[in-house]
Amino acid sequence: MKIGCPTEIKPQEFRVGLTPNAAQEAVGHGHEVIVQSGAGLGAGFDDAAYEAAGARIIATAEEVFAEADMIVKVKEPQAAERAMLREGQLLFTYLHLAPDEAQTRDLLASGCTAIAYETVTDRAGGLPLLAPMSEVAGRLAPQVGAWTLQKANGGRGVLMGGVPGVGPAKVIVIGGGVVGTHAAKIAAGMGADVTVLDRSLPRLRYLDDVFGGTFKTGYSSAGLVEELLPQADMVIGAVLIPGAAAPKLVRRDQFGMMKPGAVLVDVAIDQGGCFETSKATTHADPIYEVDGIMHYCVANMPGAVARTSTLALGNATMPFMLALADKGWKRACADDPHLLAGLNVHAGQLTYAAVGEALGIETVDPKSLL
Repeated sequence: MKIGCPTEIKPQEFRVGLTPNAAQEAVGHGHEVIVQSGAGLGAGFDDAAYEAAGARIIATAEEVFAEADMIVKVKEPQAAERAMLREGQLLFTYLHLAPDEAQTRDLLASGCTAIAYETVTDRAGGLPLLAPMSEVAGRLAPQVGAWTLQKANGGRGVLMGGVPGVGPAKVIVIGGGVVGTHAAKIAAGMGADVTVLDRSLPRLRYLDDVFGGTFKTGYSSAGLVEELLPQADMVIGAVLIPGAAAPKLVRRDQFGMMKPGAVLVDVAIDQGGCFETSKATTHADPIYEVDGIMHYCVANMPGAVARTSTLALGNATMPFMLALADKGWKRACADDPHLLAGLNVHAGQLTYAAVGEALGIETVDPKSLL
């Protein structure tokens, strides 16, 4: 198979879909790898590293899309990239289709087969290709939230850990999954007073057993969120419903009960965001204010630490990428139901029910395509 990796063109996106190590593995399996010149520079990989791994460097994205049987990326294809997709081509990347009807309809119109990192599953019911970026985003969330809390950036002017005689910032983390757990660990490590909310009692028991003295837990409900909001200096939204639009957990009419300059960090923004007033921002212009409340809603947070993120993502995606290349998507998905769960689009048909429900588009059972 000919595997193509274009340069990411989403604003301030420095990650790359293939590491040189992944390219070397693919070449070792007998595949041809083509990489757009400069694709890895943002993550610290120059063209020579890819050439040493056996890849071929080509100049433009147009050439990559024209030649490759499979496109491996990081972020969802932008409009210019979607126009280059063709019938029968395989796309393997993050898609986040539920809040993005334009992308969904373009992918359907292209006739391509699109497998989304964020809906591939594992035996434990986890999301192995989302997990590494969730870990990164979770660990970044308190860091960027602390920056936003600084007075010069519009925040309350509160130090996360306080100082002797002055209390720490109060941080509420809504969602106790991968993002929430990592966010809570880092926020607590910065000295903040942290409470994690979740609706899974087994998850809350796990968090309490493992992190009992590090942060507090609570059973998430509209009432408890409303009770905690007036105390919060920072709220981190970390709720995920796989493949579906995120639920709105903090409403604009609740801002009046919050402290002026409090910060909302919405890590669920890729899936539409979990605060009513959330809208996607970029690293170049990451924050905005609504009714005195600061919002940090960067849609590709892990792109800020591109090298760490690229290596972590490459470790997770490599085995699936090799299976798709070695077997073709149909046999790879037939052999692995967890990879089949990643199939979102095939030949003009939508194959992921949660996306269809969010966008009002009819779906087909992916098993019927095998």
